[in-house]
Amino acid sequence: MEINDAVNQFAQYLLVEKGLSNKTVEAYLTDLKLFFTFYKDKKDTNELGPYDLNSFMIYELSLGKIKPPTAIRRASSIKHFYSFLKKDGLYNGELPDVENPKKEKILPTYLSVEEVELLLNAPNMKSLSGIRDKAMLELMYASGLRVSELIGLEKANINLKKGIVIVFGKGAKERKVPMGDFALEYVVKYINQVRGKFHGADSKYLFLNRKGKPLSRIYFFKQIRKYAQEAGINKEISPHTLRHCFATHLLEGGAQLRTVQEMLGHANIATTQIYTHVSRERIISAYDLFINKK
Repeated sequence: MEINDAVNQFAQYLLVEKGLSNKTVEAYLTDLKLFFTFYKDKKDTNELGPYDLNSFMIYELSLGKIKPPTAIRRASSIKHFYSFLKKDGLYNGELPDVENPKKEKILPTYLSVEEVELLLNAPNMKSLSGIRDKAMLELMYASGLRVSELIGLEKANINLKKGIVIVFGKGAKERKVPMGDFALEYVVKYINQVRGKFHGADSKYLFLNRKGKPLSRIYFFKQIRKYAQEAGINKEISPHTLRHCFATHLLEGGAQLRTVQEMLGHANIATTQIYTHVSRERIISAYDLFINKK
């Protein structure tokens, strides 16, 4: 794939799949621009090599204009780009062997239960796309799916009788997640009233656009932003925000950390533990608000 096309796909992945802010994505793109300015003769991802990153870092530091932490941060951005290419089959070589610095974990954006309810009620239920989007939002919040898992969900992997979704996450690892009554209700409504009216009704994918194709990540990202604005939610959110809310609200409701880990499909429980900090922060904020009102 051409470098420019790969960088554009990477930007969409960061924005939609990872839920990063526009500012953070711009920082990644700036680092990649510098990297490909250095390697201006490389036009295709197949021309990349595992030692290109090392050479770039040596060059950056030799200029004497940046400090080592800045160079390492840039290297981290580029290493993430390589990993993305590898995962999507756009690069077949070895990954750069550059150790990234440890970064402080940033707490994810979350919504209150009331804000989530406003968001879920935003789609226009008088339109076919509104019913579909409502079903997708309800399912994502009820099951904690990644956006890629949601738009790639196949009809065969949803059990309406048992209210179970079979998800194939990172590394094709299977997990079974309950849908919840509300999600089940609107998914059934979408299947019975909407899906058959779109082209490609015989598609294996559950959620389709009017042309019968699976929805794109960027479409769903834009829809969530639109619905948040219509609901009066003044936060920079993405599809990943609903996954954060799913985990945070479960823990606030008393769910065990291991259970949430399994439902999210996290390989390492340390990844799930960040939501305990979010949950604790919200409880403390609510307590402070209560004390100040007394």
